[in-house]
Formats: sequence, C-alpha cells, structure tokens
Amino acid sequence: MRSRSTFLLAALTLVATLAASALSRPAAAEGSDIPSWLRAHIGDGEGEIAAVVLQRARALYLQKLRDGTVRNPCYFAMDATRPNDSGGGSGRRFYVICESRQSFRAIPAGHGGGRNLGSMADFANGRRCVKNFGNALDSDLTAGGAYVTGETKTSFKGYYRASAGEDAVFTRTFVQFDGEGEAADARARKIGGHAAATLKGMCLLKDPHSPYANPDGYVPFGKLVEYSGGRSDGCTSWAPSDARQIIAMVRGDPTTLYIYPAAADVRAVARAVTSGRSLPGTGLYWNASCLRDIGAPKYWRRETLEPILAQFERDHPPPPPRPLPLCKGQ
Repeated sequence: MRSRSTFLLAALTLVATLAASALSRPAAAEGSDIPSWLRAHIGDGEGEIAAVVLQRARALYLQKLRDGTVRNPCYFAMDATRPNDSGGGSGRRFYVICESRQSFRAIPAGHGGGRNLGSMADFANGRRCVKNFGNALDSDLTAGGAYVTGETKTSFKGYYRASAGEDAVFTRTFVQFDGEGEAADARARKIGGHAAATLKGMCLLKDPHSPYANPDGYVPFGKLVEYSGGRSDGCTSWAPSDARQIIAMVRGDPTTLYIYPAAADVRAVARAVTSGRSLPGTGLYWNASCLRDIGAPKYWRRETLEPILAQFERDHPPPPPRPLPLCKGQ
C-alpha cells in the first residue's frame, strides 16, 4: 500500500513539474511550431522578419486568440530596429501575417520622431534609424511591446487640389492601439496607426455649400503631402494605399501587433554595446546596420522624461493659436 502511494505521489509530482516547465517557456513552445512556409520568411534581408520578432508576435497572437480577445485571421508585427531607408526606397519593416491563408507581407512603416529640447534633453530620432524609444506623454517616441488594435475614427482634415479645377475632401482614419506593460499608456498617449499623409500650408477657402463649412461658409484647404516611411508623433504610419488595406482588416475585428524592441530589449542591447560585447554572442537582437548608425539605443522612462517635458512646456509656453488666413483670391 505504501509503495503504491509513493508511486502515485511521484507521478503527480512529475506531472506538476512538466506542467510548470511548459508554462515557464511559452515563447519557445510557440516558436517551435512555426509552419515551414512561414519559417522561409525568417532572416535579416529586405522583406524578411527576424526570428525573435516573429516568435513574439506569433505568441502574442495565439495567446489573445485562445483567450477570445481577437478572432481576426491575421496579425501584425513591426521591427523598429530596421532602417527606415533600405537604400532603394522605404525599408519594409511592418509585417502582415495571415497563417490560415499562408500569407506574409512586409511593408514600410514610420516611427516616432522624438523631440530635441536643447540643453534639457535630446531624444530626437533621424529618418533612417531609431535610437530613442520611450513611453512618456508628449515625447513623440515609439514604445515597443504588445498591442491590440482598437476602434477606428475617421476625421475630416480639409480640402486639397486633386486635379485642375477639382478639389477633394481629405479625411484620415486613426486606429487606436491598446498596449500592455510599459506600453499600457498607449490610449493616454493617443498612440495608434494611420496613413502617412497630411495637409500643409493651410488656408480658408470660401465654400458655403460644403457640409464641412464653418458658420461663415469657409473650409480648410491645403496641399496634400505624403510622408510614407517618415517620422510620426509616436504612432505607426503607413503609405495611404497600405493604410486603407490594414484599416479595412481591423475595423470591427481587432488583432494583435507586436512592436520590437520592448523596453527590456533596448536596455539589454545598450548594456551589451557599452560593455563592448558582440550581440550574436549574447543572444540579443538588433539590426546590424542601424546599430552601427546609432551606436547604442536608449529607452526613456516616463518617470524620467515627463518631468523634463513639463518643465520645458512651462519655460516655453506655446503662442496663442492664430486663425487660418484666407486663401489667396478669396
């Protein structure tokens, strides 16, 4: 009787140990069953995805699929360590993956430009590579990590000259992101995705018949400018044609987005670079071309940066808003 009880106790202990072991390495488990057609897209070349980025994006998607948060057949990933400029055009570093269709697509995407506050702090990013990351309000920085797409909102921005003698309405749709961990303030920061297009050189055009006209019969008018692959205020921006497809995919049907690197990745790579260690030998990942450009990345915590930003705003209050001028000829 004692030996049977001992055997049963040992068996139960083994089952518990194996279960705990499986739960302790979910990323490896998710990465081990990547289908062969998707594995073929893993690599460092243009249009390919780094293994760690795919594994994390896939693990996030499968987790949210299991708990019922998402049902969308597709999910997204972004590698913000890759260059924005591949030398022959915008670098493709945003990924649309639909496993049930065996579909993998890599497209360009913009990153947060950051800000230069002069002697107080400089956390600005160039067009090609991202050096500074962070989650502070009003920092205009990209914060990596896990996100789920939320609601979409379309806003009227104004009119622009579409062709000779013909004006067109410009609206832009914004996809809200809801983040987790250090990216959990995405909604407060108004972080999401949108088309890389805006109106510049705004003036007021007389058009009393427009449904968007103000009480005096004027509408905003400007020049349509596309900045595909450029910088944003911390959001993810896509070429207008890509944005239309992505927004159609997630409108009313949320999915996941994993943006690499997370805060811990930035800090780990910075420590490795500072100590002179080679990344391949540490198991860490960063795009080699961009790492040569930036030297070492930096993550700006909101607890550190927000007081600096608040002091800067106090020292440099914005001028009072000025009304738009009338368009010439009005």
